[in-house]
Amino acid sequence: MERRGPVAMITINRPQRRNAVDRVTARRLFEVFTAFNSDDRAQVAVLTGAGGSFCSGADLRAIADGDQNEVTDPGATAILNTPAPMGPTRLALGKPVIAAIEGFAVAGGLELAIWADLRVAARDAVLGVFCRRWGVPLVDGGTVRLPRLIGEGRAADLILTGRDVTAEEAHRIGLVDRLAGPGCALTEAVALAEQIAAHPQACMRSDRTSMRTSAAKPLAAALAAEVRLGVPVLEQGLAQSGAESFSRRPR
Repeated sequence: MERRGPVAMITINRPQRRNAVDRVTARRLFEVFTAFNSDDRAQVAVLTGAGGSFCSGADLRAIADGDQNEVTDPGATAILNTPAPMGPTRLALGKPVIAAIEGFAVAGGLELAIWADLRVAARDAVLGVFCRRWGVPLVDGGTVRLPRLIGEGRAADLILTGRDVTAEEAHRIGLVDRLAGPGCALTEAVALAEQIAAHPQACMRSDRTSMRTSAAKPLAAALAAEVRLGVPVLEQGLAQSGAESFSRRPR
């Protein structure tokens, strides 16, 4: 991890394995994102991979050699914020993460990408549930987040077939949020992170938390939670100062 102003750059650096994640790397990713969440100087994280590929999933060669990623079932009441097989995918962060995708974001790598808040992909990137081809289940949120992100029918197409998904198709179905030229995903993602970091953070984080947690609630509970999160921000006076700043703009 390195910081560029308010942006934390987090890079999976195993290009010889297309950034496949073994047990050690998963643990390190969990630790680094936990540190990012606690760092008051870092407002937005960008997750990327070294050597032209985002992440090809769990390191199947390491697993074949008997060094399996950490797979635990702590139960529904305790699973959040515990280490996952790919590392951070159970973390409920208080700040946004952007995935910068070049090359392959497949299997567990796709699960990392959809754990992030936003995805910026190079036009020649490839996504997919490639682990389907090797009998490896999705255990890092893939079966939960994919349907919520792109709808159950499209998620079923990806999960059941394990087929290649081009960046263009991924953008069309909402799996990817923005497209960039080949080799430019990281640059575009950092620019997006800087844009987000420039906003008043308390308000942005309140709205983000409400958005990310509302799907699991009935409508009335979700609306009540939105107000409960927003009121402390209003009480800080930041909205008032923002309104005053707006009113001073030339009309």
